[in-house]
Amino acid sequence: MNIRIKDFVVPTKNKIPLSELPTSVKPYFKTKEEYDGILAKHIKSLSSLQSLLYADDRYAVLLIFQAMDAAGKDGAIKHVMSGINPQGCQVFSFKHPSAEDLDHDFLWRTTVCLPERGRIGIFNRSYYEEVLIVRVHPEILAAQRLPDECLQGNIWAGRFRSITDLEQHLHRNGTRIVKFFLHISKDEQRKRFLKRIEQPEKNWKFSQSDLKERELWKDYMKAYEECINATSTSHSPWYVVPADDKRNARLIISQVIVDTLSSLDLSYPKADKARLKELRSFRTQLEH
Repeated sequence: MNIRIKDFVVPTKNKIPLSELPTSVKPYFKTKEEYDGILAKHIKSLSSLQSLLYADDRYAVLLIFQAMDAAGKDGAIKHVMSGINPQGCQVFSFKHPSAEDLDHDFLWRTTVCLPERGRIGIFNRSYYEEVLIVRVHPEILAAQRLPDECLQGNIWAGRFRSITDLEQHLHRNGTRIVKFFLHISKDEQRKRFLKRIEQPEKNWKFSQSDLKERELWKDYMKAYEECINATSTSHSPWYVVPADDKRNARLIISQVIVDTLSSLDLSYPKADKARLKELRSFRTQLEH
């Protein structure tokens, strides 16, 4: 079954209620063996394309993963990117901001982690936390000690503008940004939380704060809905990935990344006449 990634792209004009987007779709595989085969094919393609991206050294790719707790971000990154050369990939997870982070603008700590040309950068959570968790928890915004005039009007609209301006700037300079929201249902999150409690090897993943955040589900959904609709652009689209089925989500994500890399004008560097002459000289030296 073909995965039509356009089915998951958030349009840039018409606003879509998050509640109308599915958290589950018909599986793209019939058996675990078929799933393994499709994912392996995607991973092989990603490995080849990443080597080409690295050699070409003109583009960078930034993959952003956002989701509610237990939606499968870590697992998706682990499985989908398993065939990538570590030298060409950088992964950053953004937790609570440090004192140094709070003394800079809200985009500073993520900007210094942007991928270099030829590399794939992965943000496990990102600068979007500044219009999500910060919006749901006003005390975090207060800790940023912004001047009063910076808090006037619709601060979130201003931050959306700052984010889209940054992403447009990066696009103009060769960085391609792909943003994934792993869309999980509240009931599926409950089931995964219960597994974390029931399975000893997963106990460490669960804390009381997870339950407190779950109580704010409606607030988070409202924040995500406005954020995604305001910041999905033609050059930096949001993909809302149905995440109730982890395997299905991984196939969708890997297909999106393969298609993104395949769309770039990548090629291995070609040697000019002077370089070819130099190489022939090297060969002669090695042969003798």
